[in-house]
Amino acid sequence: MLAKQLIAARRVQPHFIKPMQVAAVRKLPDDGLWFYEAKLDGYRCLVAKRVDGVVLWSHRGNVLTARFAEIARACETLPDDTLIDGELIAFDDAGRISFSALQNSDANPRVQFCAFDILVYRGRSVLRVPLEMRHTLLVEALAKVKPPVLRSLPIDAEPADLVQVARELKLQGIIAKHKGSIYEPGQRSGAWLKYKINRCQEFVVGGYTAGNPFNSLLVGCYQGAHLKFVGKVRNGFVPLLRRDVYRRFTSITAKKSPFVDLLENRQPPPAITSGEMQNCQWLKPLLVAQVEFTSWTPDGYLRSPSFVGLREDKEPRHIVREFV
Repeated sequence: MLAKQLIAARRVQPHFIKPMQVAAVRKLPDDGLWFYEAKLDGYRCLVAKRVDGVVLWSHRGNVLTARFAEIARACETLPDDTLIDGELIAFDDAGRISFSALQNSDANPRVQFCAFDILVYRGRSVLRVPLEMRHTLLVEALAKVKPPVLRSLPIDAEPADLVQVARELKLQGIIAKHKGSIYEPGQRSGAWLKYKINRCQEFVVGGYTAGNPFNSLLVGCYQGAHLKFVGKVRNGFVPLLRRDVYRRFTSITAKKSPFVDLLENRQPPPAITSGEMQNCQWLKPLLVAQVEFTSWTPDGYLRSPSFVGLREDKEPRHIVREFV
């Protein structure tokens, strides 16, 4: 059956395809219709093996080949005209998956690529091939590929047991994928779900409060076409990281706030008061920060937010509040 589907599939040359999206949920489905995988804290990445060489693309279509040259070299043994989807991850000194270590990947040799799906196989589009068959094709495609390229293995276990193990291993969460589902580029259809162990999501950086060189980031998320302010992020920075982040501000300064609701005098902290407004510096909403926090306040602000890193692989206009 798989051979027939491949013969019937249209011929394509591997090119950038918007990665399929995942929807956040409060509870993992447990009706037997899902595969489960570990949610890894890294960069989403597409890898194409073409006749003229290997290309790595970020979630947004930026070329990452030179930055992750070792991954590209390892993928030279993929079959020609093949495109796979996966996650770039890095490990810290303690052997834990670390997004911060990935951001400093130029000095970190412990970077790996975990492949979890295949979009084009030997010049044939397999987007509409069921998930189980794509898993089989991915195994075939990776047969000659060696570390640091690995395959993310589907896990056969009860969701409650998976969550417990994920907590013990300090993983970011669990991904659930519906059996028989097709690959839907750029879509968040509900066929792929994510359950997060910790409170962590991406937010758009719209400004900062002045300091040495800044005291806190002003972050928000989109509600329709409007960028809503959700908090000030002061923690999570060491001096070197703070300076590196500040350098990103110089080319995106703005004269006015990108937030629609920043000044809320009747609200307690973390809302911005009229006095604090004088110390705010505005930015074009082009940077995305990953932030950990303990919870949301009833008014829609972050409690105890802490900076994790900048996400170059995320599109700012796609950043919305995750209700989980």
